[in-house]
Amino acid sequence: MAHTNENPAQNVTFPSNGGTAHGYLKLPESGSGPGLVVIQEWWGLTDHIVDVTDRLAAEGFVALAPDLYGGRTTHDSDEAGQLMADLPVASAATDLAGAVDHLLGLDAVTSSTVGAIGFCMGGGFVLVLAAQQGDKVSAAVPFYGVLKEDYPSFADLTAAVQGHFGQEDTMADPDAVAALADRIESESGTRPDFRQYPAGHAFFNDENHMGTYDKEQADIAWSRATQFLREHVK
Repeated sequence: MAHTNENPAQNVTFPSNGGTAHGYLKLPESGSGPGLVVIQEWWGLTDHIVDVTDRLAAEGFVALAPDLYGGRTTHDSDEAGQLMADLPVASAATDLAGAVDHLLGLDAVTSSTVGAIGFCMGGGFVLVLAAQQGDKVSAAVPFYGVLKEDYPSFADLTAAVQGHFGQEDTMADPDAVAALADRIESESGTRPDFRQYPAGHAFFNDENHMGTYDKEQADIAWSRATQFLREHVK
């Protein structure tokens, strides 16, 4: 993927698809821990995603957020929708696969697998990555995941999956979430643990671009997600 516009959040490069990908890497205070890929929303590698990555490092993870937009960020929903529409899923997934291999090659990473957590578009990519990478990804945590096209086969998915969705989310509504859970179970043999919250889409994003941030529900989901990741990423 071409990376033309540098984002000040970028602090690491790693090989991907014969080229170079960029991202934001944060180590825990101890200097080492299990590896975790953090996947951005459709806004890009924003201050919010940097903050989430920092928070995950504070929880003990070596956290890497790949920059899928080549440095571009936006707070405009129309522009964000266009950036997402222009992002080839296969290319983004390749960048994410490069992030998995980069983490597993770091001395700071103590785990033999990685986890993946993502939000909105990134939540969709969490499931794509886990399906593609098989046993390299041991835990997948999508927050209100959406993908602009149908999901690939989940036949090779071995990760434990815990998802967090808003009951009032029109982008990933409860019926669609239930159908996705059924499909994951039928193709992988394991039913994902999908949690529903009395909240709307993007209820975890405290930048609150969509007016749906809910601190109480976000804190509950965060506690569940970090505990789940600690249990499964070894």
